[in-house]
Amino acid sequence: MSDANFTTDGIDGPHSGQPVATAGATLDEADAAMVLTHGRGATAESILELANEFQRPNVAYVAPQATRNTWYPQSFLAPMESNEPYLSSALALLGAVVDDLDAAGISSERAFLLGFSQGACLTTEFVARNARRYGGVAGFSGGLIGPDGTPRDYDGSLGGTPVYLGCSDVDPHIPVERVHETRDVLGELDADVTERIFEGMGHGVVQEEIDHVDAMLDDLLGEKSP
Repeated sequence: MSDANFTTDGIDGPHSGQPVATAGATLDEADAAMVLTHGRGATAESILELANEFQRPNVAYVAPQATRNTWYPQSFLAPMESNEPYLSSALALLGAVVDDLDAAGISSERAFLLGFSQGACLTTEFVARNARRYGGVAGFSGGLIGPDGTPRDYDGSLGGTPVYLGCSDVDPHIPVERVHETRDVLGELDADVTERIFEGMGHGVVQEEIDHVDAMLDDLLGEKSP
């Protein structure tokens, strides 16, 4: 369902006013939050199903919905301007969600940002442009946005934020070289990056990725696996 705690009317562009779906703990009861960003053609409700994989009753799961199910129209490797104004609007929407979490008492240090595919591209680009300490970041089959040779002149520090990047070596949409570049750039921004390249996986998510993020949540929440 949509959550009235999130206000997206104030951002510019095509994603203004988009709903934010929620699951799990309410914001006033949650110890942490996970922001789930869906892929091209998908929905907030579909990526919220990942909450069932993690089963943390003390985590608020929130998922913004892209206009017409797409964050930006062209490939993430296309020139930046060809994806405007959608890209800037999508980044602003993620920023509004993080700000609303902070206003509700869940700081960025307790916010875990996870995206798949187009959502992973948006998530990694967002944290690079808005470097601070986050509770965790996971990019499933994605990487930083822009054509080869895009300047990566990002400011700030991710302050040791744990980051997980998982992708196939033969993903039809995500060149493995871009995953490596994303690893290096986020590492230079002081993230603690784990990269896992899966041989022959294609474009999807495997259990090992879920398990790794589950362990990251353990660390964030101060829990130990049984």
